[in-house]
Amino acid sequence: MKSSAPALSRHLNHLDHPTCIAIGVTLLMASLAQAQTPPEVPEPEGGALAPVVITGSGSADQRWRGSATVDVVDGSELRSGQLQINLSEGLARVPGLVIRNRENYAQDLQVSIRGFGARSTFGVRGVRLFVDGIPASAPDGSGQAANFPLGSADRIEVVRGPFSALYGASSGGAILLYTEDGGRPGELRAGVAAGANGLWRFSTQATGQTGTAETPGWSYALDVGKFATDGARPQSAAHRSTANARLSRAHEGGRTTLVFNRQSAFALDPQGLSRTQWDTDPEQTAIQPLQYNTRKSVSQTQAGLAWDQALGNGHKVELMGYAGQRRVIQFQSIPPVNQIGVAGSSGGVIDLDRDYWGFNARWRLQREWQGGELDLSAGLAGDRQTDLRRGYENFVGTPPNRTLGVLGTLRRDETNRATTLDPYVRASWQRQAWTFEGGLRHVNARYVSSDAFLSNGDQSGGVRFSGYLPVVGARWQLWPQLQAFASVGRGLETPTLNEAAYSVGGAAGLNTALNASRSTSAEVGLRGRNAAGLWNATVFDIRTRDEIVSAGTVDGRASFTNGGSTTRQGLELSAEYGVGNVTVSSAYTYLRARYGSGTASIPAGNRMPGLPEQQLFAQLAWSPAFASRVGGVFTVDARHTGRVFVNDLNSDAAAGHTLFSIGARFEQTTGAWTWREFVRIDNLTDKKHAGSVIVNDGNSRFFEPGLGRSLSAGIELTRRF
Repeated sequence: MKSSAPALSRHLNHLDHPTCIAIGVTLLMASLAQAQTPPEVPEPEGGALAPVVITGSGSADQRWRGSATVDVVDGSELRSGQLQINLSEGLARVPGLVIRNRENYAQDLQVSIRGFGARSTFGVRGVRLFVDGIPASAPDGSGQAANFPLGSADRIEVVRGPFSALYGASSGGAILLYTEDGGRPGELRAGVAAGANGLWRFSTQATGQTGTAETPGWSYALDVGKFATDGARPQSAAHRSTANARLSRAHEGGRTTLVFNRQSAFALDPQGLSRTQWDTDPEQTAIQPLQYNTRKSVSQTQAGLAWDQALGNGHKVELMGYAGQRRVIQFQSIPPVNQIGVAGSSGGVIDLDRDYWGFNARWRLQREWQGGELDLSAGLAGDRQTDLRRGYENFVGTPPNRTLGVLGTLRRDETNRATTLDPYVRASWQRQAWTFEGGLRHVNARYVSSDAFLSNGDQSGGVRFSGYLPVVGARWQLWPQLQAFASVGRGLETPTLNEAAYSVGGAAGLNTALNASRSTSAEVGLRGRNAAGLWNATVFDIRTRDEIVSAGTVDGRASFTNGGSTTRQGLELSAEYGVGNVTVSSAYTYLRARYGSGTASIPAGNRMPGLPEQQLFAQLAWSPAFASRVGGVFTVDARHTGRVFVNDLNSDAAAGHTLFSIGARFEQTTGAWTWREFVRIDNLTDKKHAGSVIVNDGNSRFFEPGLGRSLSAGIELTRRF
């Protein structure tokens, strides 16, 4: 970290004036917070499925006493005054996290943490996702956030920094959602919301507990919802249905938890716009998606079981297993000329059947040792996915009687498997003033492809990735309300099966020359808390070699290669401070992400695409006395996103922008009934902006327009029983 500090300091000297003001406000809030009295710490919540390795927990005290960087967003914050459709709605207050709604439900959200995951053109990669301890990321590192049950979320934890590597390969960060547990009294909620472009959402949740207060039975939490939208542009309509259930029951010395999740979705795909199209009319859709009727349908079902049991003398065993099935059919806009007579072409229709399962078995010891609290664990985590992948031409017939956007001739038929089997250990020792912790995980990943479409030759093959991921950290309590922390560790990012599917130049068969990228990450910071608020300031430095980068697209086949070294250096500030009936929240991120050693295609010093150098969120919430009878809270939000380059060559960029939103929410309680209402206006000034970019798009259609001024409103009714 010493070598990065002067460089970071030089770059901070060039920050613009509004940004310096934002940093100053954040630090002022921190200093005000420092003078207050520490709050009472809530007790830990139990019953969650065990994640692969615990670096945070539901206990605020454990997060305060740990050396990992973990931000927690409460479930009520995620839902309050929001549409409750996208994960991006409630996580803007987390520094270091870039999460954008593409306004394209065929491609999921764009998510990156400290630069990891930014290259993804669809879905989430480089960032691990978990719901109640069950991975929402496949063993190859690809994942989806669409099945996160926001309506029943108890909290979301966002893990950043070196300790995220303990979640396995391709975990430059981790996002963990825990659903609420049923209890007494029970609750039944039903809500409806509506927004611009024909958007609507209906959801209902039920929580409770069987048995009696003296002899409780199963705790349950059920969540069912559906949403639909006509879309902001032509060819962008979508609808999605979800169901999530959780059952848990305590037994002597332990707990059993079961979870079930079902999702089905359909979305048209408007794709991106070229620079000319974007400048002419950002609300248009290019001709190709309309010609080919680009679209995607998804269905996914999964279930999990967790069981833990205390063995005495501080020993405990924790077991978790899960299994699921995912089906995807996607029609792309690849022209027939790029398929007809092209050896190795996989066509323009993706037909994927995925079966997956996994487990985590862990022994844990918690006891007092040498005047402190020792937490020692060791375990084995394994995951496996089997993809039956078929590709078809997206046309039938010959000109002039050719029909586009339909299922045509089979062009790909193979089975892809990704398997991981990772042993790990973790230890933490805490005293009042100090915490020392560390861990080690050995990543073992294997990809195998078995080709059943042999007319183009046998493209079967296999590749392995492995590596040790050590991490150590420490926390030092400087004063009762102030502490310093630091950590350092190594990470490993494997290519996804999609990224390894083609060799450079588009040749079919696994790209055995593509290596995993390896990184060394370090961070140091200060954090404080009090009865009025909390704050955090962190500086980080990440050095990566063999960064995975685009090698171009040939006839619709994208290939990847290793692009030398990269550096990511940054600063994260966040604070929340309340006085009287006003609460101010802010989060600021500065990220300098550059390619180091240049390659034939990427000059050294180029900025990594998909990443704003600066990002700021600020919110003021006001609860005036005149609205106290209806529980009124009024909010003003500001979100600034800096310029974002669209490709490795830095040949074009989406301009930076600042968006303002205003909202109001109300709550009234009468006996066992509670009503909640909200109304908000996003992008108050109707700012033209790119909501996200499609990084390194082979057709140079990089730009995905964000929403203009839009109104949304909703109402929810809760009944306790």
